[in-house]
Amino acid sequence: MVKSGKLRSGTSQKIKRWKKGHSSDSNPETSRYRKAARSRYFSRPLEKSDLTVDALKLHNELQAGSLQKSSDAMQAGDVMEDQALTEKTSGTFLSGLSDCSNLTFRKVQRYWESNSAAHKEICAVLAAVTEVIRSQGGMETETEYFASLMTTLEAVDSSESLAAVAYLLNLVMKRLPAAVLKKKFSDTAKAFMDVMTNQVNSDSSSCLRWIISCLATLLRKQDLSVWSYPSTLQLYHGLLSFTVHSKPKVRKAAQQGVCSVLRYSDFVFSDNAPVHHPAAAATAKFCCKELEQSGGSKEDTTTLHVIGLLKDLLSAFPLSSVKSCCETLLRLMTLSHVLVTANAMQAFHKLFSSKPSPASMSAELNAQIITALYDYVPSENDLQPLLAWLAVMEKAHVHLSSLQSSLSISHLPRLFSVTMSCLLSPHTQVVSTATQTLKTLLNECVAPHMAEIGPVLPSTSAGNGACILKMFRIVEEGLSYRFHASWPFVLQILGCFYRAAGRQAHPIMIKSLQSLCDLRATPQFPFSGELDLAVGGAVENMGPEVVLKAVPLLITGTDDDLEFPRSWLIPVIRDHVKNTQLAYFTSYFFPLANNLKQTGDELEQSGQKLMAKVYQTLQMQIWTMLPGFCTKPTDLLASFKGIARSLGMALNDRPDLRLCICQALRTLINKKEEKAELKRFSKNFLPILFNVYNQQPKPGEMVSARMAVLDTIRVYLSITEQEMVCTFLQKASERLNSADNSEFTRLAVIDLIVAMAPFVDEASMTQTFSLLKPFVASKVASIQKKAYRVIEEICGGESASCKAFVLQNLEELKTMLIDSLTTAASSSKRPRLKCLIHIVKQLNEEHRGFITALLPEVILCTKEMSIGARKNAYSLLVEIGNAFVRFCGNTKDAINEYLGHVYIGLTGSVTMITCAVLALTRLVFHYKGKNVSSLELLLQNVCLLLSSRTRDIVKASLGFLKVLLFSLDVKVLASHITMEGISNMNDMRRHFRSKLKSIYTKMIRKFGVELVKSMLPADQHKVLVNIRKTEARNKRRKLVSKTEEDGSDTEDETPKMKGESIEDILAETDSDSNEDEKPRKGQKKPVRKGQAWLKEGISDEPLNFLDPKAAQRVLATNPNLKKASKAEHGFKVTSDGRLIIKEEDDEDDDNTKGGTQSAVYVFQISGGIGIHRPLDRRPEFGTEYKSKKGKGDVKKAGKCDPYAYIPLKKAQLNRRKKAKLQGQFKGMVRGAKKGALSGSRILKKRKA
Repeated sequence: MVKSGKLRSGTSQKIKRWKKGHSSDSNPETSRYRKAARSRYFSRPLEKSDLTVDALKLHNELQAGSLQKSSDAMQAGDVMEDQALTEKTSGTFLSGLSDCSNLTFRKVQRYWESNSAAHKEICAVLAAVTEVIRSQGGMETETEYFASLMTTLEAVDSSESLAAVAYLLNLVMKRLPAAVLKKKFSDTAKAFMDVMTNQVNSDSSSCLRWIISCLATLLRKQDLSVWSYPSTLQLYHGLLSFTVHSKPKVRKAAQQGVCSVLRYSDFVFSDNAPVHHPAAAATAKFCCKELEQSGGSKEDTTTLHVIGLLKDLLSAFPLSSVKSCCETLLRLMTLSHVLVTANAMQAFHKLFSSKPSPASMSAELNAQIITALYDYVPSENDLQPLLAWLAVMEKAHVHLSSLQSSLSISHLPRLFSVTMSCLLSPHTQVVSTATQTLKTLLNECVAPHMAEIGPVLPSTSAGNGACILKMFRIVEEGLSYRFHASWPFVLQILGCFYRAAGRQAHPIMIKSLQSLCDLRATPQFPFSGELDLAVGGAVENMGPEVVLKAVPLLITGTDDDLEFPRSWLIPVIRDHVKNTQLAYFTSYFFPLANNLKQTGDELEQSGQKLMAKVYQTLQMQIWTMLPGFCTKPTDLLASFKGIARSLGMALNDRPDLRLCICQALRTLINKKEEKAELKRFSKNFLPILFNVYNQQPKPGEMVSARMAVLDTIRVYLSITEQEMVCTFLQKASERLNSADNSEFTRLAVIDLIVAMAPFVDEASMTQTFSLLKPFVASKVASIQKKAYRVIEEICGGESASCKAFVLQNLEELKTMLIDSLTTAASSSKRPRLKCLIHIVKQLNEEHRGFITALLPEVILCTKEMSIGARKNAYSLLVEIGNAFVRFCGNTKDAINEYLGHVYIGLTGSVTMITCAVLALTRLVFHYKGKNVSSLELLLQNVCLLLSSRTRDIVKASLGFLKVLLFSLDVKVLASHITMEGISNMNDMRRHFRSKLKSIYTKMIRKFGVELVKSMLPADQHKVLVNIRKTEARNKRRKLVSKTEEDGSDTEDETPKMKGESIEDILAETDSDSNEDEKPRKGQKKPVRKGQAWLKEGISDEPLNFLDPKAAQRVLATNPNLKKASKAEHGFKVTSDGRLIIKEEDDEDDDNTKGGTQSAVYVFQISGGIGIHRPLDRRPEFGTEYKSKKGKGDVKKAGKCDPYAYIPLKKAQLNRRKKAKLQGQFKGMVRGAKKGALSGSRILKKRKA
């Protein structure tokens, strides 16, 4: 029974009771849930309906408009009406949208799922217009849509509907035939202007934005004659007035429209196009007027908007208009408004970067702008404006050089003077940018015109030569101590100057070369690498003879300074010498190398092996210069015959020189002009090279030298006459038949035959083939491989004799390759497969059986140990597929037939199955773009192989799936995706877990995690979770790394190249904040845009604001901004980087002079960067005695006892331990007295 009891207090009021007499009622009085359910089906929707008054008005106008049915269609029969009614009743809101056949609106068809009201309105208008066009029997062309939308534009009133119609019109007019827009120009323009007039004060900018775009398209399609009418210019001025509109989207649309009209009108690209657009002058006048009216004040943003328009249009204006606009911009820059100045610099930069024609920018105007910009040179401490100024001046001088080089060079000395002063800036970015600017000017303004300028002498006083002299003197001044902090950059500029003008101006550069060599001799000079590159530039352009006259090598081989102070010049000359006189090597370096060799031999005989080794090294380094002297020599025809005999003797007698001599010969042969001269010496060099290659290398000799000899033989044979090559081949064949040859000699001779085979006639090839045919079946693998190499060279030769030989002996070649299939060694597979590749390219349909017989061998070769053999096997598989395509003509049928032959391998042994899967993988990847009908069957078979217990088969099958996921399109894969094979590989799943994870990752990226998860068993879902987390983690890491890269640009970093765009340079113009006014921790300080600082004068004289150079005192960077102090390393540093290390006595004196100071103890503490936590607190006393493991202090050898204080412990109050504690204290006092006594003695000695 239920335990009875009273109810809680207040419960009676909460219990719901029924009225008296109604306890048997079953239907409740409240029906809240029924009403809620009923409201969902029978009440009006809460959202706004698509059936509006404007929609009805639009429908009525369209029905009564120009696209109404004809009278014949209106009088159709009742049956047709019934059909129409039935069709209409089946339509929906999207009937005219989802099935719209015009590709112009394919972008709109994505909007129907959007929640935006504007997108829904666009869809509604398009659907209505499409239905009307269809009801009128239209073909849904752009012209029909244009007519319907123009009718709609005049009918609707709400801004939302107008915006939707204008958006659709903007899409249609871009694809509309120009003839329609020309014919309907007046009516269309009037309609657009009426809408613009009505919407100019509207809160919404969408309609105005799209109408402006439509108007620009309309004007762009008109003929040149239309622009002679005042109405057209008036219409254009209406468009132009919106370029300074207050709303950004409207202003941007108007600016883009104006640019498209002036630059990309249709008549601009015609044959009789005018130099400038007829409205260009009016546009320039409008811009100047707006700039003058706004006056560049901070509150009026019109100035910035107009300058933004001028950035894109200046180069499209006529010369007079460009001049007036530039003058206006320069006047605005005198106001020293930071943002105005920055935007004006951007406009000038874009003007010069666009390389305007002389009709827009003459050389005189360009030079005048350059001169005027010197009045606006920013301060050296104003980082971003100075970088922008340098970028503008660089582009201005480069463009002036393209117009008139002499005028450009005359302006360069002044710019060089200003830019070199920037190297004194404390900002590394300024120094780097200035360096790059000077290098660009030298490469683009000076180097191309030095031949016209001619020799430059120290006495040159007029013309461009004098300008070059002034420029070099300015750069040469950078070697003074004043620029020591920027010496690496000065050395870069000098090296660039040497490369640009060294050939003509070397007389004025001798002194600087001597200064550089003196700097190089300075002990521990820190910039040796940069200096070597600078001297290397001089070697490249002046030549080694001029450089060594200025700075002699000081090495003769007799009575040398054993320090060899100028020996660093040898590797510099070796790395940079080219395009010079070969005779200088013959007359200077060749005798010097011989003297050094002789001196080294004499020293070695006398027992001085160390000095002998030094001289041998020096002579070897001199010989390594020879390939550089042979790179485009200027006097080969006259000088090669003087050194040819010496080179031949060195090849015979000096094995250590063969590498550099062979490299020099190959370098000479590769130039067409020099082949004729070297061809004369082929009968001398080739026998020497043959004999050298046939010599067996001695122990210790490099094998690479022998390979270099063989490469040189191949290159030299390419320029030798065919008759001579045939003679050499005949002698080699006779020597090969000699019975007393060793195996090394036979292999060497066959190598020579391989090199000569492609260059002989057909008869010699036939004899060679007959000679080497028995070697193909040789049991010696090396001989067999060399024989295949000869056949490979013959079959793959590009000469006419090689092609004729293959066609003539095709059947014999096929028979030989088929018969030697069983005897082919593994090492011979690579050249054998290469032979087959060349032969298969020549086959036609009657050789189908030969290809089918080769296929098993090719498939098995995909598992060869040799990488080259595997590559050739895959290449041959593709080539066989191309042959099947040639046989069948139809690619699809050919691929299916070819794959059918490969499928047979899936029924063979384990090795054959593995190789067949690998072959199928290569073929599927190669023919991934073709429609392979058997892909489904192929995928099923490979998935069945995944359940195999052989790892090689499973590994190949997984590779096939991975390649399939990588190569095929998602749409193709979606119809073939299956997971059954992967689900069934229980035995191998753990072994191949990394490959499976890679496959899962690719599938998730292509199909999503949900689809892959639904197709895998539950025990694999953990892997998918891990993959998802890994992908998310990698994505976060990439995002963090990208953020760090973006935020790692600091001022004190290593020098970086300039940005391509001036917008990048000026991006941080106003981002500096005052460090003195630091915000509270956790609170960001707002950055004020357009801040400017005024730099006061040094003297007490007042600042003259009427001075043109007063603009240099207005800074965009805070001059009081302190650079972040670097970490102290314990020593003070002077301005030139030297350390100041003081003695102990000096430090004591300094402390005495400085007054009473608190003692500072230096400890080595943990912390720092990386994983270490920062420790800001001072170290505690006695930490050096603290125990690492236990509590308390420990005694350490060589240090005092670790009693910093008397520990207060409760145990010290124990009476029984009183005597022990007293003894401890006595010892402490005794030690203190002893220490005080020894200290007083030491003090007395010091005073005495």
